[in-house]
Amino acid sequence: MRAVTIREQEIVIEEHPDPVAGTGEVLVRVRAAGLNGGDMMQRRGLYPAPAGFPVDIPGMEFAGEVQALGPGAARFEVGERVMAIVGGGAQAELAIAHERTLMAVPEPLEWPAAGGLPEVFTTAHDAIFTQAELRPGERLLVHGGAGGVGTAAIQLAAAVGASVTATVRREELRGEVAGFGADAVAPEDFAAHGPFDVILELVGAPNMPENLRALATGGRICVIGVAAGAKAELNLLALMGLRARIHGSTLRARPLEEKALAARRVEREVLPLFESGALRVPVAEAFALDDAAAAYDRFAAGAKLGKIVLSL
Repeated sequence: MRAVTIREQEIVIEEHPDPVAGTGEVLVRVRAAGLNGGDMMQRRGLYPAPAGFPVDIPGMEFAGEVQALGPGAARFEVGERVMAIVGGGAQAELAIAHERTLMAVPEPLEWPAAGGLPEVFTTAHDAIFTQAELRPGERLLVHGGAGGVGTAAIQLAAAVGASVTATVRREELRGEVAGFGADAVAPEDFAAHGPFDVILELVGAPNMPENLRALATGGRICVIGVAAGAKAELNLLALMGLRARIHGSTLRARPLEEKALAARRVEREVLPLFESGALRVPVAEAFALDDAAAAYDRFAAGAKLGKIVLSL
């Protein structure tokens, strides 16, 4: 099979042996695979794949057709459209996933949208509902509202009746972000729109002191992105006075049981909203496998709305 391959921090396309599905696993013919911030970090040597996944083939989400079933795998049949989060290896013509992490692709979705769905919607749903316990009527702030996780979080929160504010650095993108159900504001102005019950931090350390000042009593800050910096100074007295919580999360290194549980929650609570048309995956641009290096450059350039996807 052909696959995106990291060689000395460069993106190239190379031939690799076809993977073989093990017990409980499924071999998938990949049709689309999304790019994520973790792929960019892996390229730089900062976010290695967990044990059991390819060390040189990036990609943490894909959509495609079941090609073969490993021993004991029975949830899906050959030819079915499926999608999943994986620890790596998604940006290839063939990929392996445990059947318990796989989800059926909603009927209305074409391949590029399906390939860009699993990572961002699972991440957003897990962060704002499972961890931060966002409730209808509460106020959510999303930092980095124009990205894949940002647009997912806005839509999910709006769908349950939460009030959403999103920071968007590019002024020309604010109107489009507002269309997902948020009040889109400049990053330097967000505190004036608080207080917020939940803050989803996708940017990093520079926002943290002001986040605390913009937090409501009993508020929760969920950190899932640190592209702008990982170290911040906080006023712990303010944290105590607000009875607030700060926590962080990643999905990639979680054990199978936890990933399977997150997938079941998405199946029950998120995928029906794609079937009804209430949610969508904004695809900023799709690239062919041979143009993967250009796709990575496009992701790094920023100023995009939604996902960068490889179409295979």
